[in-house]
Amino acid sequence: MRLEAITWDRLGDRLAERLLDLEPADGSARTRVALDGAPAARPGDLAERVAEALRVRGRPSLVVGTGGFLRPASLRLEYGHQDVESYYNGWFDTGALWREVFDPLGPGGNGRILPDLWDPVTDRATRSPYVPLPPGGVLLLHGPFLLRHWFPLDLSVHLVLTPGALRRRTPETEHWTLPAFERYDEEAGPSDAADVLVRADDPRHPAWSG
Repeated sequence: MRLEAITWDRLGDRLAERLLDLEPADGSARTRVALDGAPAARPGDLAERVAEALRVRGRPSLVVGTGGFLRPASLRLEYGHQDVESYYNGWFDTGALWREVFDPLGPGGNGRILPDLWDPVTDRATRSPYVPLPPGGVLLLHGPFLLRHWFPLDLSVHLVLTPGALRRRTPETEHWTLPAFERYDEEAGPSDAADVLVRADDPRHPAWSG
């Protein structure tokens, strides 16, 4: 696969331009996008850039991070603070993402989504109000392991790091998570599954294939 050098700002513009012409395949009135990547790849930053690029083009969007849909600590950390299996399969409340984000955006949905559910710092519900996404709007969901849950996505973007870059850019205290990303690559093949691939080894000089 050939990758083209690009700036982050230009990448946000290119993705926004692509989304302007994208029609949801299942008849939904709203477009659903995943920006998938390890925390070290900073998929949330790209989501915000795309949201800004959509805003100046007159298209509403909502940025939602899976970090706001963590399970309570009693479930998430049941097997310890550094259990790789739990991190891979049990940290994120995918059921809540389906219920509170994807179902309202599906065909016939009312478009009112919950932007976050759980605060991992206080380990309590955020009690955030529901936020409406009008017809024609775009959901920009960012986080790790997104392409293994069969979410109804209209566009998927995977930010990939080589193993060496992933290790360098991940804080040493989080190195215990690295085997989970290796497993994700082996089982889900996100680089092949994604509609758009972004190489983010050098945070100053990304490259993409879309």
